[in-house]
Parts: sequence; C-alpha cells; structure tokens
Amino acid sequence: MLKTVLVTGGTKGIGKAIALEFLKQGCEVVLNYNSDERSALSTQEEFNMLGYCPVLMRADVSDEGQVRAMFKEFFSIYDKLDILVNNAGISLVRVIQDTTLSDWNKIFAVNTTSAFLCSRAVADRMICNGGGCIINISSIWGEVGASCETAYSASKGALIAFTKALAKELAPSKVRVNCVSPGVIDTQMNSDLTGEEMEQLISQIPSGRIGYPEDVAKACLYLSEADYVTGEVLSVGGGFAK
Repeated sequence: MLKTVLVTGGTKGIGKAIALEFLKQGCEVVLNYNSDERSALSTQEEFNMLGYCPVLMRADVSDEGQVRAMFKEFFSIYDKLDILVNNAGISLVRVIQDTTLSDWNKIFAVNTTSAFLCSRAVADRMICNGGGCIINISSIWGEVGASCETAYSASKGALIAFTKALAKELAPSKVRVNCVSPGVIDTQMNSDLTGEEMEQLISQIPSGRIGYPEDVAKACLYLSEADYVTGEVLSVGGGFAK
C-alpha cells in the first residue's frame, strides 16, 4: 500500500528535497505552502515533468484555523497520513536588543507552534490507523545556540524538546516522533552570509563542506523507515562541533 506524506513548507529548499525523496519512493505526497504560490506551482510543474504528481495545499501552518482546514481537505482525499514532516520555518539574524516581541512571537509561531498544531491535528488519525511517523526539522542552532540568533535558536531548541516529549506520549500507540537537526545547509535561508562568514563556518565542519537539502532528505527517509527509532535527534551537519 502506498504511503501518504505531507511536508509543510514543501515547495522550497529542504522541504522540496524531502518531498522529492518520498516521491522517488512511490509515496503520495502533499506539498504545503503558505504565500508564494508562484514558487509552489513551479515546484509542482517541475515534479510533474519528472513523472510525479504531488498535491498542493495552501495554509499558514502557524494558524490554528488554517491547519484545521488543511487537514480536513487532506482527509477528504486520503484515508490516512503515514508521514508528517514539520519543515516550515523562518530565520532571524538580529541581536537581542533589536529583537522585538513581535519578532520573537512570529519565529515561535512558524518554527514551533506549527509543529504542535499539525501534530495535534493528525495524532488521532495516526493512532486509529495503527501508527504513523512525525518528523520535525529543527536546526543545529537548536542544539548549541547561535550568536545573534537567539529567537531562532530558542524556537528550534523548543522543537527538539517537543519532539522528545511527544515521542514518549505517542510511542505506545505506534506513532514515532523524531527530529532532524540540519547544520549549515545550502539553502536560501543562508544566502545572506558573506563569503568570509561561509568560509569560517566551513572551517568548523570536519567534513569540509556545507550540507545540501538532499542530505537532510535522506535522513528523513531513514527515520520514516526506522521502526524502532523514536524520540531521537539526528544531526545532519558533517560533524559540526557541538
């Protein structure tokens, strides 16, 4: 039986690579996006040209009502959800003195609250279907912290704690919850780094290179298949020092 997968923030960067990895495995994949419809349609067309037919669903996953509506639509199409990937996220590079409460709340809403809302929305369905898999995309900064990224680091650290707690809660119902913690990945989120800043980061990576979205996607595939792994944080950072 084909597995069904929903990836939040699934039309760009890491989310796009994760979606493609599951499409290659023959899964039915739904790509969630929020505001960039042009990019979403472009990604869908790109996948169509490769022979895949993912479904697009638009929703701000930090909004409770929109999450509820998205999953109502999802379950009107599919009988079950096997794999939920909570990937939607935003970054903020700003010293704490210049970080407003609005900044802080927005970062937590997108990076952490969205995972809570989506996981809560599917938990009962996964339990009733005899199991499922939730994968949260955190960050190495959620493990070690990053200067000038307190809000981002805190939100991703909270996502790790959420993962560990929910894994214990849902494990008896055969729903596994794990976390992938990417290091420095070649995405638009890191495009504001100068060449010098990037070189400094790479110098701290034992593997000698930055990561690619495909590296994270492979980790997600592993966690989706590892039936005895739950509550774990899988770092994908080339040995980046913690």
